[in-house]
Amino acid sequence: MAANYLHNGAALAQTVIPLLSWAELRQHILAEVEAGARLAAFFGQPATRERARLVAILAHPGEGNLSAWTANVDKSFNSLTPDCPEAHGFEREIWEQCGLKPEGHPWLKPVRFQPPKSASPGADKTAPIQPGVTDYFQMPGPEIHEVAVGPVQADIMEPGHFRFQCHGEMVYHLEISLGYQHRGVERALLNGPHRRSLHQAETLAGDTSIGHATAYCQALESLAGVQVPARAQALRAIALELERLANHTGDLGALAGDIGYLPTAAGCGRLRDDFLNLTALLCGSRFGRNFLRPGGVGYDVDEARAGQLHDRLQQAAKDAASAVALLWNTSSVRARFENTGHLAREAALDLGLVGPAARACGLARDVRHEFPAGLYRFCQIPIATFHTGNVFGRAQVRWLEIQRSLAFVQEQLKALPAGSIQTQLPQPGASLAAVSLVEGWRGEICHVALTDASRRFAHYKVVDPSFHNWIGLALALRNQQISDFPLCCRSFNLSCCGHDL
Repeated sequence: MAANYLHNGAALAQTVIPLLSWAELRQHILAEVEAGARLAAFFGQPATRERARLVAILAHPGEGNLSAWTANVDKSFNSLTPDCPEAHGFEREIWEQCGLKPEGHPWLKPVRFQPPKSASPGADKTAPIQPGVTDYFQMPGPEIHEVAVGPVQADIMEPGHFRFQCHGEMVYHLEISLGYQHRGVERALLNGPHRRSLHQAETLAGDTSIGHATAYCQALESLAGVQVPARAQALRAIALELERLANHTGDLGALAGDIGYLPTAAGCGRLRDDFLNLTALLCGSRFGRNFLRPGGVGYDVDEARAGQLHDRLQQAAKDAASAVALLWNTSSVRARFENTGHLAREAALDLGLVGPAARACGLARDVRHEFPAGLYRFCQIPIATFHTGNVFGRAQVRWLEIQRSLAFVQEQLKALPAGSIQTQLPQPGASLAAVSLVEGWRGEICHVALTDASRRFAHYKVVDPSFHNWIGLALALRNQQISDFPLCCRSFNLSCCGHDL
């Protein structure tokens, strides 16, 4: 394996990362993507006031490893997006954060409407900094009308702006504009790790606290060259699967509620609370806050509590099977799901979709299987895929994953390894790069940490699965009734918070 290739959750010296010209790196990325790789992360790192360094992290599922590549760029570069559509969001972000313009990008717009750093190379001082202030796509025609939804949403939903170009009730185009709650978490993580770093990772997306905390701890442990005890690895995997169970069950209930099918909506709504309460039994927090610690976990589980968790999971499994069976056995539910929100496999592949949204299109993408780390290196969960690419497929993938996660957690609770739950974590190494992938319940979470000579974070990059998948929702609404939007949106259930960071 080449020096710049590494396994998930490993670190390498920044000096071994190849520095190419942009033309060389662009050609290399295109060749690797054509061969089956995907862009796990692609970002800009300011080098001087006149130049920035582009960093590309490629994931190679066939080999089960990752590779890092860099190129120095002055002011602009030839866009990847026309030939590699999955780069579209990354390039918009690079333009916004670093002022480097991807020449030839077909849809260059702000991602988070954040003001560029004054020291960024080639920073565009005219870039809009007011969320939502941009040029939106418009379809001409006397019978075309526009429907604007948000950014203020109902109840406690996160802010996001959705513009529909419609002919009657038919949606021809949906444009999604986010960035209304940009918190600057990546910038706050710089010069870490510090006392608040773990908390910042846990709150990157509130419903994915375990997923992002796992990715952060994994990155920090690889920078420090530390192996986590086996018992801690098992407890981490249990917490991650409980988070998946709670959210998948809640989504199935919400999908039922969106079409007015109350039996499953009520049953799964209650079961979501049951799974959250199991996480609270594990660590005292329903969302798993403060359970993970760099080097291990903060709380152990004795035999009695493990037995209680196991028994309550068995009952929850029976109740879930009853509640969800009502969905599949009701023809009106199936018809509503099957005729809504279709996304072609080719589109999902080209756009780099991840998680259940990708697996419902037949793409076998799952970090736990492709790039296993921690307990998943030894105890794998089979990948759940479906072939229809519609709401029904996304619901089916969730149900398959619920069943497999239930079996996995119960098995681990019966065979928890003995030993400690924490190992001492030394200071991270100097001038290292670490890449950490975790299969959160929405899909692939990627954290990239680069340290400087003083062993602090010189750059920290987070890619939430929602960053990949919002464009998938936009395409799934084409040629659908505008009234299908709530159902289709719920079937993706993406995070504005995780996207806005």
